[in-house]
Amino acid sequence: MYLGLDLGTSGVKALIIDGAQSSVASANAAIEVSRPHSGWSEQDPLDWLGACEAALGELKRTHPKELAAVKGIGFSGQMHGATLLDASDNILRPCMLWNDTRSHEEAAILDADPRFRTLSGNIVFPGFTAPKIAWVKNNEPAIFDQIAKILLPKDYLRFWLTGEYVSEMSDAAGTSWLDVGKREWSDELLEATHLDRSQMPSLVEGSQVSGQLRSELALRWGMGNVAVAGGAGDNAASAIGLGTVEAGSAFVSLGTSGVLFASNDAYLPNPESAVHTFCHAVPDTWHQMGVFLSATDSLNWWSNVCGESAANLTGELGDNVVAPSGLTFLPYLSGERTPHNDASIRGAFVGLDHAHDRKAMTRAVLEGVAFALRDSLQALAAAGTSLERVMAVGGGTRSPYWLKIVSNALGIPLDLPKDGDFGAAFGAARLGLLATENEDPVSICTKPEIASSFEPSQHLGAAYEDAYQLYQALYPTLTSTA
Repeated sequence: MYLGLDLGTSGVKALIIDGAQSSVASANAAIEVSRPHSGWSEQDPLDWLGACEAALGELKRTHPKELAAVKGIGFSGQMHGATLLDASDNILRPCMLWNDTRSHEEAAILDADPRFRTLSGNIVFPGFTAPKIAWVKNNEPAIFDQIAKILLPKDYLRFWLTGEYVSEMSDAAGTSWLDVGKREWSDELLEATHLDRSQMPSLVEGSQVSGQLRSELALRWGMGNVAVAGGAGDNAASAIGLGTVEAGSAFVSLGTSGVLFASNDAYLPNPESAVHTFCHAVPDTWHQMGVFLSATDSLNWWSNVCGESAANLTGELGDNVVAPSGLTFLPYLSGERTPHNDASIRGAFVGLDHAHDRKAMTRAVLEGVAFALRDSLQALAAAGTSLERVMAVGGGTRSPYWLKIVSNALGIPLDLPKDGDFGAAFGAARLGLLATENEDPVSICTKPEIASSFEPSQHLGAAYEDAYQLYQALYPTLTSTA
């Protein structure tokens, strides 16, 4: 048996799979987010440990034999968070999360230093880890002076489980301190934020062993000698679960945020397009991502405005996709990453007239999210990655109508996997298997069966192209009025 631990923003999921990669048991525990000020988003790292204990305690209660048979543990984790420890391993302050944007000024200053884009292959986004530490230095200098170790969220969970300070390449690539091409910490970038390697964890590949489960915890949960894998950041873990490990394979995620993820067998940075270029969770592999912040979040916002469920709103649209109506929705409710890197931009409906009813506005919201994905598709193409088809995952895939719109907006087919547990926790469990058994990643990380596919409609191609050109033209008008 192999255990995947997925530390997300809203909770911990624990999933056990067997040697045939079938899911045999799972448990969940919730975590709260604190937002003490506008733009702030924090969690107490001790809450992660409590949630992990709760999830594993539930598995011990319901599936003790399966938990006892676990040989390897893998991680998936929310990225970019800054967990600060002193020399005695005490937590110095709440962890600033991936969606904490208070360090936007520090991010701009670091990004203006050309070494960061050159060595990390990415823009220094406000959500990344390095600008958070710069903010602490500027605003909480007494805490900065005590920093002995900086750990990403899942790596603090690892430290508790193993006693080892370790991270892995996919998550470390989102800190702005990793030389992503060389897959090692950059002394230059650390020095630019007044840090050094002694304050960083050691690095392994996600499919390698990073340590062993501490004996007292193994005894508590009725487990034996268990290897702990490097693991992955959440999107890379999802890619492992979906079998997106070979060059040219890709997926679209319609979750709270929107992601277009493509696997690469070479390092292909293009920070000017705001594409994220990170290490993958397996050796000698990288990935590119276009990311925007409000995908299903946009539909959920519209659902709250209307006082109607998202399912009912999309259900009102029927089955047949029609040409865009001329009403455009810009889904910048929380700012934007790809391709604009604009934390202050906000969304809008543009082109409203008397003919537009609730259904037209719902359709515009779905189209706006699809066009944001088209932005990412073009950004990846500019970075050297052209895609012919993609898998679709996430909560938004429950709407076939939305998938038809996305296929038309992208101009490529979408494949919807059959129902199953193949997300980040499953990818984490696969990494536990890979590390324990030293298997070939391609042979283990197979793709799920496809339930249905969605093809772009040829007769709507010109209309969608015109609507996308209008969508693109509207961003500068929003910035001029911001």
